Amino acid sequence: MRPRKNQLAQHDATALALGYNGKVRTLEVSSITTYGVIMVAIMVRLYPWACKSPWLVLAAFLTGYFGADFVSGFVHWMADTWGSVDMPFIGNALLRPFREHHVDAQAITRHDFVETNGNNCLISIPSGLWALFTPQHEGAGLNLFWSTFLFSLILWVMFTNQFHKWSHLSEPRGAIAILQKLHLILPPGHHAVHHTAPYRRSYSITAGWVNYPLNLIRFYPLLEQLVSGVTGLIPRRDDLGEREALTVLAEDAAEGPQPHPDRLPLNL
Repeated sequence: MRPRKNQLAQHDATALALGYNGKVRTLEVSSITTYGVIMVAIMVRLYPWACKSPWLVLAAFLTGYFGADFVSGFVHWMADTWGSVDMPFIGNALLRPFREHHVDAQAITRHDFVETNGNNCLISIPSGLWALFTPQHEGAGLNLFWSTFLFSLILWVMFTNQFHKWSHLSEPRGAIAILQKLHLILPPGHHAVHHTAPYRRSYSITAGWVNYPLNLIRFYPLLEQLVSGVTGLIPRRDDLGEREALTVLAEDAAEGPQPHPDRLPLNL
């Protein structure tokens, strides 16, 4: 496969950064506030049930962490691959930050807490409401597991962009560096694979654990071919332009299973 520059053909970093305006900021602040209220309400509601079934709650909580790693990758893939920054509402509020990141990977390290995490809080609100209003009663172990799983899932989804931001720090320190070395949160060397050609693997950015099996089976390239074949949509058309995007799609279709690095040195 011929190498490509890690940049977008249709947009530049300055234009994408300017898309972060007062309206987006207000939406993010509102989303974080709403998310926080929902999470506190879920904890208050589930606490007495968790005391009665601690092992069930622990299992659900750990399952939610694994689930968040997959969800982070799937959402990341969707935002990188489909749609346009010019789409109403989601284009500027949700897709633009992902596209900016691939033009200027270090921009995320300059974002404050609100800009880093507001989007994830926004998309987590429906799942939070689902967890909050799932009925709980004696003998409803499945309901307790589901509510706890959703709570854990959106808790770690919220932290996903924070872990992602830390993976781009030039010199992670203290507890952050330790957690990265233990691979409990996204390590810089592991995430570097996503930012090297062909830029279409290792999408998961919570811990990155599920990247290993998904890369092995070429999950996302095959899924792109399926979606494109069924809908006629062209992946990355907004980023690369139609001609280049079609070339990439054709190369993916011709490419067989190949070993991919799980980690790269940081002096890229």
